[in-house]
Amino acid sequence: MSYLNQPVTPAVKIAGRQEKFAVRRVYCVGWNYEEHIREMGQEPEREPPVFFMKPPDALVPNGGLIPYPTATQNLHYEVELVVAIGRSAKDIATSAAKEIIYGYAVGLDMTRRDLQAHAKKNGQPWALAKGFDHSAPISTIHPACDIGHPLSGSIWLEVNGKRRQDGDLSRMIWSVPEIIQHLSGYFELFPGDLIFTGTPAGVSAVVQGDQLRGGIEMIDTLEITLG
Repeated sequence: MSYLNQPVTPAVKIAGRQEKFAVRRVYCVGWNYEEHIREMGQEPEREPPVFFMKPPDALVPNGGLIPYPTATQNLHYEVELVVAIGRSAKDIATSAAKEIIYGYAVGLDMTRRDLQAHAKKNGQPWALAKGFDHSAPISTIHPACDIGHPLSGSIWLEVNGKRRQDGDLSRMIWSVPEIIQHLSGYFELFPGDLIFTGTPAGVSAVVQGDQLRGGIEMIDTLEITLG
């Protein structure tokens, strides 16, 4: 008997296409909206973006049921624009960044906020707070050739039908091309990479049974239930 499993590559549905977007890596940006930085007890400054990662198998498809994670009593939602990379690039300029974008989606960066607060206090990494199982729900990816490149538009989230987050993509501290420029200075980007670009203000705790519904104007709507 073999105890070695063949690796399964996570994949995300693509709007209007039969093929799927095979995911390689999931990068995330922290603190990219001023109002969210303030609600987390910090003052916004235009310092280099803060990056962290989630495992690709943390992705959950639209409409999914996600279990309430262990080791936390303070699970938060963060609705975000997700960028799907379609071409490889290293040290790319902001002026050329759009050329490597395949498309866009709506994502949720689920966060064990109590573990994140402990990690911040002790100067520790955020892996336990951000990279747990089922921590990255995502909608269908919409190709940029179909919808263009959103520079503005409403980004919002409801919990059990009540609006909790209500922002605009134009309020990002770091634009998508600037995020790509910075990130590609640390990592060579490849087709299959996803970038979660940060969340606006209004994050809060959710509990078992809560229904989360978020969306971004002209892109998609994402719905998830906490089991």
